[in-house]
Amino acid sequence: MAHSRHDTMRRALRREVAGTIGLLADEEDFAAMRRYRTFTFDDHETYLQQVETLLRSLASQGGHTTVALFDPEEFEEYCAETGLDPDAPVSRTRFTSELAAGGPTIPYEGQPLADLVPDLVDEAVRQATWEYATMVLARAGTCATCGEDIGRAAFTRASELITKALDPSGPGTRHLVCSVPSDAETLLAALHVEIEADGRARLDETEALEFTSVLAVGIATHRAAGMVLRAGADGTRDRVHGWRLNGGRLQPLTAAEVFDAYCTDAISGELVAPESGVDYCAAPDLEAGEPHGGHTH
Repeated sequence: MAHSRHDTMRRALRREVAGTIGLLADEEDFAAMRRYRTFTFDDHETYLQQVETLLRSLASQGGHTTVALFDPEEFEEYCAETGLDPDAPVSRTRFTSELAAGGPTIPYEGQPLADLVPDLVDEAVRQATWEYATMVLARAGTCATCGEDIGRAAFTRASELITKALDPSGPGTRHLVCSVPSDAETLLAALHVEIEADGRARLDETEALEFTSVLAVGIATHRAAGMVLRAGADGTRDRVHGWRLNGGRLQPLTAAEVFDAYCTDAISGELVAPESGVDYCAAPDLEAGEPHGGHTH
C-alpha cells in the first residue's frame, strides 16, 4: 500500500519536472555526433522518429518539455572549456541544460516535429541576429564630434523612424521587414503590428526590440540597408512602401522602385508577377522636419 502511494507521488512529481531535449535538426549535425561511441543512432530519420515518439510520451504523462537546437561544434567547445568527456551521455545532458538556460528553445505542445523544427531554426536565427546586432551597437563607440554614444543614438533614431512608419492614423495591420548586410550574412528582422480603431498598437515587445536593433545597426554603420512596410485594412487593398538607408538616413523609394524591389527575384534577378490586390506606393519621407535627417554621426 505504501509502495503504491510512493509510486503515485513520484509520478505526480515527474509531471511537474520541466525537461529539455537537445535536437540534432539536420543531417550534417547528426553525422558529426556519430563519431562518439556512446551516440548510438546511425540513421537521422530514425533518430527524428524516436525523438518525436519520446516527446509524445512525455506529453502524454503531463510533462512540459522544450526543444533546443544541439550544435556539435558548440558542444565540443563546451566540453573543452569544462573538462568534460564529449563521449559521455552525462556531458550531453549537461550541455543541453546549458542550452535550456540561455539558448533558443521551443515548447513542445503536440505539434509534429516537421512543424517544430522550422520554428526552432527561426528562433535560433532570431537570437543570433539579436546577439550580433547588440554586439555591433555596443562596440560602435562614441561620436568624435559630439561624444554621443553612437549605438544608443542609432537605437533611439531607429525607434523614432519605426514609429513614424507605422502611422497609427487608421486601423489595420502593419508588417515591417528590415534587411541589413553584415560581414557574415544579411541581418533580417520582421515586425507585425495591429493598429486598433483608437490608434493603439498591439505588438510583440521582443520582436519590436529585435527589429529596432537591426535597423539601428544599419544607421550606426551606414550600411546600405532597406526597410519595407506592408499595410492593410479590411475592405481595402494592401499598400507597400519602401525605404533605403543611405549614409545612416532612410530615403523614401518611389512607387516604381518599390514595384521593382517587390517584383524582382532576389536570387535570379528575374521579374516576378505582382500580387493582386496590392498597390506599390511612394513612401513618405520619415526624415522630413529633422535637421539633416537626424544626427547620424
